[in-house]
Amino acid sequence: MRRHAQRGLTLIELIVAFTILMVLTSMAVPLARYKVRRDKERELRYALREIRTAIDKYKDAADQNKFQVKVGTEGYPESLEVLVEGVKLAQDASGKKMKFLRRIPRDPFTNSQEWGLRSTQDDPKSTAWGGQNVFDVFTKTYEKAADGKSYSDW
Repeated sequence: MRRHAQRGLTLIELIVAFTILMVLTSMAVPLARYKVRRDKERELRYALREIRTAIDKYKDAADQNKFQVKVGTEGYPESLEVLVEGVKLAQDASGKKMKFLRRIPRDPFTNSQEWGLRSTQDDPKSTAWGGQNVFDVFTKTYEKAADGKSYSDW
């Protein structure tokens, strides 16, 4: 017989409570993993869009002869760093620079600022960069999205 002064849970009650807690935890972990993956995908899309937009703006400015381009680059930047450092304007004697990026975005999957690069001369599916210019960027991760498509193909 149980005394009124003693309070607590029986072994059965503890097992039931622990089982319920385990079931709830096992349901929450996959949802948390899915959310983390989705957030990384969103960051990747944003970073790729930001870099590609900067490359396009550089190409447009080069086509308008706003600055002198290096022979063989076809009006595309030589590297991603050129987009951050900027280029001297041709018509400005003061040495003013035109910049296209504040910084190189971080790749959320590799957690670095190193991106795979493609030049206009490279094969569109190539993972090796020819070094002539920067026409496109891709992530260096080998992971695949939920639909089975590689993130490097985005």
